[in-house]
Amino acid sequence: MKSERIIVISILSIALIIASAIAGRSVINRNIRNQTITVTGMAERNFVSDLIVWQSQFTVKKFNLTEAYAELKKQSETTRQFLLSKGVNKDEITFSAVEINRDFSYTYGPNGNIASSTFDGFRLTQSVKINSKNVSKIETISREITELINQGIEITSLAPEYYYTKLADLKIEMLAEASNDAYNRAETMAKNGKGKLGGMVDSSMGVFQIIAQNSSEDYSWGGSYNTTSKLKTATITVKSRYQLK
Repeated sequence: MKSERIIVISILSIALIIASAIAGRSVINRNIRNQTITVTGMAERNFVSDLIVWQSQFTVKKFNLTEAYAELKKQSETTRQFLLSKGVNKDEITFSAVEINRDFSYTYGPNGNIASSTFDGFRLTQSVKINSKNVSKIETISREITELINQGIEITSLAPEYYYTKLADLKIEMLAEASNDAYNRAETMAKNGKGKLGGMVDSSMGVFQIIAQNSSEDYSWGGSYNTTSKLKTATITVKSRYQLK
């Protein structure tokens, strides 16, 4: 009876040792599988805008609304002919609806409040916008628009805005570059750490930024998009996690 008890205890002890060894090995293997490395890859590309959007507006002020509208229509046609004569295509020109406002002159009391108001005429404003891929030509015209002032047109030119029509393709190309950069960084770190790089665990794209070239323009967490410069710099980041063998 005593010998049988000894045998049972021995069997249980051996089983416990084996189970502990298996459990320990499982923990080690699991930890090995969980060893990963996280890196951030980046891509940067300089490019030139291929689309310009330029807008200007002109104003007419008269006491008679009919006369004001007739004058504005005349100035609108003069502006159109000016742009066409400079080589702008007619399908690149868009005139906005006419904005009509009543102007008043005011007199003020001793306490600074308005004492009375007098109608001062109708102010009519219309804007003209140009969308063109001929960036250099429109840049030149935007500086020459003041020639219309000599023709009696009260016109104001806004700063041109610059865009890029192949932005979607550029983003995909840069995403591939950033992903490749992330892999190279991870591989270098693994080799220097006497390890081997395994497969990718997960990856996510960071912020896509567009700023003016050679500028101190700030980056934004939500992504910046510069429209004031013809020459731009785009950057994109990719965060990737790789398994280590």
